[in-house]
Amino acid sequence: MQIADVQDIIDHEMLSHDEIVNRIHEVAKQIDKDYAGKTPIVICVLKGAVATYYELTQAMTIPMKMDFMSLSSYGSGFESTGKITVRQDLSYDVAGEDVLIVEDIVDSGNTLHWLVGELNRRGAKSVEIFSLLEKPARHTAKVELKYKGFVIPDEFVLGFGLDYDEEYRNLDSIAVLKPEVYKGANS
Repeated sequence: MQIADVQDIIDHEMLSHDEIVNRIHEVAKQIDKDYAGKTPIVICVLKGAVATYYELTQAMTIPMKMDFMSLSSYGSGFESTGKITVRQDLSYDVAGEDVLIVEDIVDSGNTLHWLVGELNRRGAKSVEIFSLLEKPARHTAKVELKYKGFVIPDEFVLGFGLDYDEEYRNLDSIAVLKPEVYKGANS
């Protein structure tokens, strides 16, 4: 499907760029306090968390190690398959380390639930999560978020790293996709 303009698919803006950046900077200050005297491994869950990860790590002032992991539970569809695939693993050994996972959105929670368990199995000293967005209405797995950006309603969102069919990650705000766009794609 070729869209001439992003405005053709957006219903409305949910969160402005300034709202997002301000909240991430607030969270960064709290993380700096909580991890004072420590050097956590800060993990970006690719691809969606890249914008959040960049903004967060630039705002943090404590020493940190940066790492990346690519996981998938979606395949090419719009509903989670429930099976987690590791596309790219970490370069650091997390055994004995404090780990902070940075995620774009907690939808079902299945991927993060799996990841926390996996990092604990690998011997991480501690595992905490910052997610820019959380959709409690969609949770099917229990996930404890120490740091939250925004709790949002059950709407299909894109921008600030979140995609629709691998596009629109570069929008500088969070917008709601028109339902007819993704409902039409599933039929």
